[in-house]
Amino acid sequence: MAILTHIVAAEDEEIEAIGESLHPVSEWSGIEMRDVDTAKIAMLHSLLTGDPFDEAVTHYEPVYVSASEGAVVLRLVDAVSERLARLGVDELSDEAFDAVAAELAATEEFEATGWEEEAIAAMLADLTELARLAESQGQALFVWMHPLRT
Repeated sequence: MAILTHIVAAEDEEIEAIGESLHPVSEWSGIEMRDVDTAKIAMLHSLLTGDPFDEAVTHYEPVYVSASEGAVVLRLVDAVSERLARLGVDELSDEAFDAVAAELAATEEFEATGWEEEAIAAMLADLTELARLAESQGQALFVWMHPLRT
């Protein structure tokens, strides 16, 4: 099943509004992509923090489930947002950025859905920019996922 995913920067008290939104990136700063699910978020977490995947996935229980819209909202762990905000900040971390993109591209979660390394690098660049914005405004990053009917 295809999933529409929005990752937005918002205040913690806006979780319900995010979950009930039909298109969160039109209401909050964020990015839109397809087929980024909980497993991919947990894999990103694992690569950025060094936590084992099985441990990382436990951090991503939904913080909100919309009964009316079918959307699920996750909250990115602060350590992940902080590490995203630091990726690519200087020349040394450019190497770290490229390494994370390459490692994500090599994971089963991304390979199985046909993500190319260039698309992953573009997503990662957008996420780092969004994480910096969220950090500068004292906000968190939320992942809104909605199944698409095919």
